Amino acid sequence: MEKNKRILVFNVNWLGDVLFSTAAIRNIRLNYPSSYIACIVPSRCYQVLKDNPHLDEILIFDEKDRHKGFMPKLDFVRTLRNKHFDVAYLMHRSFSRALICRLARIPERIGYYTKKRAFLLTKGIMPPAKDSLHRIDHYLSIIEKAGLRVEDRYTEFFFRHEDEEVVEEFLKRNSARQDDFLVAINPAGNWLPKRWFPEYWAELADKLIVELGAKVIITGSSADLVLVNKIQRLMRQKLIVACGLFNLKQLGALCKRVDVFISADTGPLHIANAVVARKIIALFGPTDPAVTGPYPLRNTTILRKDVGCKIPCYVVNCKDRRCMAAIKPADVFAEVAFFKRNG
Repeated sequence: MEKNKRILVFNVNWLGDVLFSTAAIRNIRLNYPSSYIACIVPSRCYQVLKDNPHLDEILIFDEKDRHKGFMPKLDFVRTLRNKHFDVAYLMHRSFSRALICRLARIPERIGYYTKKRAFLLTKGIMPPAKDSLHRIDHYLSIIEKAGLRVEDRYTEFFFRHEDEEVVEEFLKRNSARQDDFLVAINPAGNWLPKRWFPEYWAELADKLIVELGAKVIITGSSADLVLVNKIQRLMRQKLIVACGLFNLKQLGALCKRVDVFISADTGPLHIANAVVARKIIALFGPTDPAVTGPYPLRNTTILRKDVGCKIPCYVVNCKDRRCMAAIKPADVFAEVAFFKRNG
């Protein structure tokens, strides 16, 4: 095996999936400790990989924004061509990404086989059956079947001391002391069927504040403020609102700092797991923890109820979301209370 290659990882598009791919990136580095390794991600996922010590370079490819259209894509091809990569690992199964690597004259192009792009790959790997592997293994399988050794399987997320300082200053401004019992709740998510209900979040937060004396911090982006305001209006107690105040690195520092982090299956859940938060409670409905759950289950409790639906379920216009409705605030509260007594 050549030890000094120029290696490109063409990554996927979603925050959680990019986090899952960090296991493959680390294992590529273990196989090629002296090689130059670059990774392509969309700009919204840049911070997931920023400061990752296994990467020498992060490239941005925004197919629906700055690289929309023929000429911007051609410019991106030229950029890759000038970097003279020897091999590309395509984590994404798209035709266009394989074509970009072919046009960039990357000699080895390795990824999952599809009929449409098979001729663009130098090594097409037979994909596993849908939802048969955890997403970590879905990406590790590409490099393993390409002949690399896989030594471990866990995610990584890196933040800096200054990110911790931002979090501590925020907590200080909101009168949170070092010995307070801090619970962060993350009510949003990119896919509505995976979300828990605002009235459930409100009931849970009130109980945590009144019965456990918790300081409850609600997280999210600026776009989630409407949801957060709805939850706050349903409550009798006062939340500490962190929406729109933290970037992903600072969110990671917050996850590490709080006592409990509660979330449905979405990117911040996997950030909390990657930084080894003290306690994570994960609410799962239409998705399968065996496929997209936190791994390994470090300090994590997964709550899900069998309501007779086929899981995973991809009915995006589900009328009742009964799988999420079946998880009651009392269920989550009991887990938090148990942790506070025994954690």
